[in-house]
Amino acid sequence: MNENTKKPRPGFIRVSCSVPSGLFRLPEHPPELPVSEGASLRKFHPSVRYLSYLKLYFWIALRCIDMALLVGWLALYLTNEQLALWLLVPALFLSIAPDIITYVAIHVRFDTMWYVMADRSLRCRRGIWIILEHTITFENVQNVSVRRGPVQYLFGISTVVVETAGSTEVEGHATGNRVTIEGIDNPDEIRRLIMTRVQSSKSAGLGDEQITSPGPTAWRDEHPSVLREIRDEI
Repeated sequence: MNENTKKPRPGFIRVSCSVPSGLFRLPEHPPELPVSEGASLRKFHPSVRYLSYLKLYFWIALRCIDMALLVGWLALYLTNEQLALWLLVPALFLSIAPDIITYVAIHVRFDTMWYVMADRSLRCRRGIWIILEHTITFENVQNVSVRRGPVQYLFGISTVVVETAGSTEVEGHATGNRVTIEGIDNPDEIRRLIMTRVQSSKSAGLGDEQITSPGPTAWRDEHPSVLREIRDEI
């Protein structure tokens, strides 16, 4: 078994993430997959760089929203000073409260993301308010690809996309027979492991001996002696 673990987080981050985890009863352990005795089972998280990648978009969105609120409040202050002062506290609340909630949600999302790979199947877990698990079997896999955008390249992370027959894509997430392994820093290794399991699953049993019963016209060992007896009688 090969399992990646996260380092404990200090101070505010550890406390802020443990509160919603207990409040919403988020799973504390990775999902399980049935495996035979002696079979390999690999469990891993996205890279910690993926957490930094999510925070980048958070800070960009935070600055844009706060700037829009500030500009709106200043415009109101110039036209109606008294009303602007009355709305100062609600404006501050709207500026700060969503930021805290979103920041905690980012960490919760990262904590709940697990990837479990057995010899014959792959299971992914993700979610914040609703925890989703998606499982596919390797024998049905048709394509495994690695994707990396410009921002992902800067953070050194990639997404491995595993597709089976009839797979579809909605906003880049797992749907139907498609699984995305997001935020990993070793995509080539993960892809190679998946392809090895895919080939093993599809070739299983091809070398086994097959026992077939002879057809009604099959030539058996006793047939020559029977024919000789018929010849002698004639």
